[in-house]
Amino acid sequence: MAIQGIEQPAVIQIDESLRLRKYDGVHDFALCWYQDEETVWLVDGNRNPYTMERLGGMYRYLDNAGELYFIEILEDGTYRPIGDVTFWQEDMPIVIGDRNYRGKKIGRKAISALIKRGKELGYDHLAVGEIYDWNEGSRRCFESMGFRAYEKTEKGAKYRLTFDQA
Repeated sequence: MAIQGIEQPAVIQIDESLRLRKYDGVHDFALCWYQDEETVWLVDGNRNPYTMERLGGMYRYLDNAGELYFIEILEDGTYRPIGDVTFWQEDMPIVIGDRNYRGKKIGRKAISALIKRGKELGYDHLAVGEIYDWNEGSRRCFESMGFRAYEKTEKGAKYRLTFDQA
């Protein structure tokens, strides 16, 4: 469904080796990301690994909430999914599921592309529903892109990026 009244691009090319690819209903390859206890801790605040049923439910929810993409990297001539991100004005959950690609500024590049998309759509702001206090990587990533905490939550804070209206 994506964002009502707005066509979701099939691909957002970030650079020569990184892109966002529209979710197509196929996600079995991502199960290993969400069975990793550290990843689940950062995403959900618990350590309960996902089942295929739970993963499918999460992706259906995210696909209905906004524009769901897989983050893909080009290796040996083929794009390979390494994470996912969902874009809508009030949230941008992002996961670099493949640990080998964490800490390499890939999340920052994906968020930058989605900030550009938000501006193109005429949004005056973008928000992140919650970043847990213990998720330092996400907090640093979003803050480096200009997001600021604006409301404390039970386990973290909500973040917002306001665009200058010139």
